[in-house]
Amino acid sequence: MQSDIFENMPVPRAILKSAVPTIVGMLVVLIYNIADTYFVGQIGDPMQVAAVSLTMPVFLLFMATGNLIGIGGTSVISRALGARRTAYAKQVSSFCFYASLGAGVIMAGLFLGFMPLLLRLIGASPETSGFAREYLLYVSPSAPFVILSTVFNNIVRAEGKAKEAMNGMLIGTIVNIVLDPFMILVLGMGVAGAAVATLIGNVAGSLYFLHYILKKSPVLSLSPKEFRYKEGILTGVLAIGIPAALNNVLMSASNVILNNFLAGYGDIQVAAMGVAMKISMVAVLLQIGLGAGVQPLLGYSFGAKNHPRFTSLLKMSLVYSFSLGLVLTVVCWIGAEGAVRAFIDSREVFSYGVDFVRALLVSGPIIGILFVFMNGLQALGAAKESLILSVSRQGLVFLPLLFILNRTLGLTGIVYAQPAADIFSIFLAFLLFLGKSRKLWNREEQGDLKVRVS
Repeated sequence: MQSDIFENMPVPRAILKSAVPTIVGMLVVLIYNIADTYFVGQIGDPMQVAAVSLTMPVFLLFMATGNLIGIGGTSVISRALGARRTAYAKQVSSFCFYASLGAGVIMAGLFLGFMPLLLRLIGASPETSGFAREYLLYVSPSAPFVILSTVFNNIVRAEGKAKEAMNGMLIGTIVNIVLDPFMILVLGMGVAGAAVATLIGNVAGSLYFLHYILKKSPVLSLSPKEFRYKEGILTGVLAIGIPAALNNVLMSASNVILNNFLAGYGDIQVAAMGVAMKISMVAVLLQIGLGAGVQPLLGYSFGAKNHPRFTSLLKMSLVYSFSLGLVLTVVCWIGAEGAVRAFIDSREVFSYGVDFVRALLVSGPIIGILFVFMNGLQALGAAKESLILSVSRQGLVFLPLLFILNRTLGLTGIVYAQPAADIFSIFLAFLLFLGKSRKLWNREEQGDLKVRVS
């Protein structure tokens, strides 16, 4: 474990060392997701682009399961390491491995077994259902590998190895990008080729992480002998993991509902939103990476009862987050036209796509503040507050806004529902974090006082 980054390294440098590889890892995830849409778009068939967009909720569910186990595990492991409980950290990591493997196998079986129902739920039309089925037939078996990669990407960072976590994501992405044009365009497999490339890429990434933990990790374990679910391991992982995963689940559900609303306006609008979301995610995912990168630092400081360092880490993270968000939003706004045109050569998709991108970027400069507070709550082990925040952003706020704005403003209202929900959630996150942080640190300080007095 790199204890220096957690305890002695200057705060600005520690954040950069932990967050930059995580941000790069998120960029890798973004490229991973964009690659399929981009190369399918080179076929020139909007229906195949729409089909890839429609299947995004399935991938988000895989990510949600990985985040349930991985983010929950990271929170428990980082606090355990801060308290010098290395053996306990090994038990948590072993639990995370076997839980993710089992969940992936179950999900793959369910999606393959209930494919017709799944196609109806994601809003596939007669024109897109055939292509969506092709894609899902190959993406569904990738569930165990997507989940394993997501889990390992998180828990490897818990021991201060952000660079190794980044490498695992990078390997999977490179494999996917290399295979995409070959299978989609050269072999003429279309959406099926994109799905096969995704499957193989995730297998490659998972193998890297398995090798790292088995051969190089000083803290993490995959040994069945270390497997435990009692002593607060299962409850600790789920307490933080469920809110984190719920955010992905609600994102998936809201994406399904969004696509169903858009389908009422036409498949062109569905394809345009699919492209716009990929582009706007540049501003969002990289800021998620910053928030995720600082979480192990915050968790370790809380476990070690180092309040001054915790506060310094939080403040500097907020400064970095706003700066990064502002730059990314400006870049995406200016480059919207070229980016949409790069995805697909369709005049109708282009016209809608550019407008959609710029609408989604309204909350871009400040959305990272939300993710810093979310990860701060997870680092504190604040399960209830994390749950409230996750439910609010993609559920209690976004979904009602989607219905209301669709009825009042039509297509324009649908597009602006997400940035409006984001802005509200930022204020909520600040209030929740402020209240919970003060309460927990006061409790820690009072506990130390009692120990000294006794």
